[in-house]
Amino acid sequence: MSVKKTLVIIAGVVVIGGLGFVGFKTWHNASQSGDFQAPAAATMSGKTAIERGKYLALAGDCVACHTAPGGGKPFAGGYGLNTPFGTIYATNITPDKETGIGGWTDKQFINAVRNGKGINGENLYPAMPYNVYAKVSDQDLKDIKAYLNTVPAVHYDGPKTDLPFPYNIRLMMFGWNLLFLDTAPFKADPSQSAEWNRGAYLVEGLGHCTSCHTAKNPLGGDNFGVHLQGGELQGWFAPEITGNTRQGIGDWSNDEVVQYLKTGANSRTVAAGPMAEAVTNSLQHLSDADLHAIAVYLKSLPGSKDESAPLAVNSAMANGKALYADNCAACHQNSGEGVRNMIPALKGNNGVQATGPTNILHVLMNGGQGAATASNPTSADMPEFGWKLTDQQMADVSTYIRNAWGNQAPVVSKDDVTKARKSQQGASALHNPAPQ
Repeated sequence: MSVKKTLVIIAGVVVIGGLGFVGFKTWHNASQSGDFQAPAAATMSGKTAIERGKYLALAGDCVACHTAPGGGKPFAGGYGLNTPFGTIYATNITPDKETGIGGWTDKQFINAVRNGKGINGENLYPAMPYNVYAKVSDQDLKDIKAYLNTVPAVHYDGPKTDLPFPYNIRLMMFGWNLLFLDTAPFKADPSQSAEWNRGAYLVEGLGHCTSCHTAKNPLGGDNFGVHLQGGELQGWFAPEITGNTRQGIGDWSNDEVVQYLKTGANSRTVAAGPMAEAVTNSLQHLSDADLHAIAVYLKSLPGSKDESAPLAVNSAMANGKALYADNCAACHQNSGEGVRNMIPALKGNNGVQATGPTNILHVLMNGGQGAATASNPTSADMPEFGWKLTDQQMADVSTYIRNAWGNQAPVVSKDDVTKARKSQQGASALHNPAPQ
């Protein structure tokens, strides 16, 4: 982050923090109170609170952020999320009474998850997406708490978040909340079907899709002008997931969306990176009915304006085609169609045609691992080419892939690759704490 941008952010945070003191009472009075009904899930009928809570915790992918990598105990915390403002560590949410949430009441739990308030009233950082969890119903959160009360208690007081000044002043989150926290409950749209509303509730609430797939403003808030139209996250680009037919999923059938979310693969692409983790930890466990509802809702969103990309230069296309034939065609096919449910198609791939080349460069440099799920246990690997291809070669082959077979995306320059390589090297130098 540049010095100029940092100073602008600091000034904004300071000003917003002051506004927060003035506006907090108004915001607090507008906070959600009392129960409201979430759109029903037919598969939950007759289930106990603990059974419902387990399903909902899977839908929210709680284990992903609240488990340290490399063998950490589930839900015991210790995972470090690298943000532009510093590393934020997830806490212990097992029922341990000293280091976890074993002594918390339902009200305290709801206040943390939905309003971003710790047990002592401290402001939480929105790396825990309480700004979207605000849409989750009281009953669903109580059920999640009931389930968490049954997981093995782990006595583990993980690393503490210690951001640099001024981001370490949690009081300033008053201002952030004033701007970006909408505590109004989810409201079903009576003009839409029950299935659409169930999908909207899952996407905009527990699924917290916006946390990855929506670009962020300089203060870390969601840029709702580009809702679910793609966002950068820890060296990856979470692609657009709206009804846009080129960069989004508008050209996918509902069944293709369900298959992708359930298995991590379909005839068009294979989940990798953070999305592969989401499929493995969360989405594969959801009912087909809920996955279909998600598909219906996402495909209904209008998405970004599909503007024409500049035409790739002939030299880049010619060089890239030769590099593709030598290094990529054996798996992805000369046609760019890949291998169904195993090796992603590059032809018509929405991530490949994203405005920026983040994902294609990430995978070329570091390789990739597809999602392994119960219904699709074969998880293909992609080898890394960062050691083999020069920055210019990587730019040329990326440009070719992004513009062959009817694809259309901006040219990738040598400077783009150089910057991406430096960014990836910097990210790899950051390590999460050792597991407990």
